[in-house]
Amino acid sequence: MKEKILVTGGTGYIGSHTTVELQNAGYEVVIIDNLSNSNRGVLDGIEAITGQRPTFVEGDCTDLDTLSRLFAENPGIKGIINFAASKAVGESVQKPLLYYRNNLNTLTNLLELMPSNGVKGIVFSSSCTVYGEPDRNPIDETAPIKPATSPYGNTKQISEEIIQDYVRSGAPIKSIILRYFNPIGAHPSALIGELPVGVPQNLVPYLTQTAAGIRKELTVFGDDYDTPDGSCIRDYIDVVDLARAHVTAMRRMLENDDTDAVEIFNLGTGRGLSVLELIASFERATGVKVPYRIGDRREGDIVKIWADPRLANEVLGWKAEADIDDTMRHAWAWQCRLSE
Repeated sequence: MKEKILVTGGTGYIGSHTTVELQNAGYEVVIIDNLSNSNRGVLDGIEAITGQRPTFVEGDCTDLDTLSRLFAENPGIKGIINFAASKAVGESVQKPLLYYRNNLNTLTNLLELMPSNGVKGIVFSSSCTVYGEPDRNPIDETAPIKPATSPYGNTKQISEEIIQDYVRSGAPIKSIILRYFNPIGAHPSALIGELPVGVPQNLVPYLTQTAAGIRKELTVFGDDYDTPDGSCIRDYIDVVDLARAHVTAMRRMLENDDTDAVEIFNLGTGRGLSVLELIASFERATGVKVPYRIGDRREGDIVKIWADPRLANEVLGWKAEADIDDTMRHAWAWQCRLSE
């Protein structure tokens, strides 16, 4: 019998894909989500893919009593993967207190309850935003942490510090902090994928909605940056590859007693792609044209950043495997299913 894992924010984009990979690996999953940026229908998709419906609790992780009840009613949870957070950079600038309350209170509540409930480890969802505009590319885990450019980015930096301070204080827990680059795509089954509420904040769902005729056109923010084609460069990682990394991290925490109490890994492909290259990949993979225009630069955008994922490759034994055209094909299949 595999261990029981709590996935906070488990009906969200990355959480739902990680739940699938956990269940496929034999773990029992309990999800808590307040459904502020997702819906219950995701559970149907998870069940259709895996043949198993995770235990679901509708609740807010910022409420300590709610979490306490969850642990009491679901004894035996050995690990936590924390996705419960607000995540839009622009919105965080407009609503900073919402971000500090949601993202930091959730984490401190989870950490506080772990020792008394026998929870051994927590995988924390961090971000490459902690590096800011990097001094060099590709960027590895030794790169300096730069001042955050948004409240969202600041919550990731502070959360990493909270985890490390708590472990240093003698708390009997472990943590693996995963710094994501840019997750994109959908499950190959087209049964789960990215489902933004309202106007998408991320590039790929905006792109697929534009290709589907829901949006008039996609705006490329700037074509005069110091990059080969003038558009910004990112490290786009397939969401299923990203989900697999969480399973590997959880297994490492629960099964290896000799690992460091806190470990940090970059999760990326090691390859930078520009916005224009990503559009070209979508058009090549699907045969569908994307109407787009070149707009002004967007304030706060990093020019270029991509990962050096060697530490994750060597220590976790994990590697991003998906082909970018396949990833874009899966994103389009998901969009087409939503448009049916």
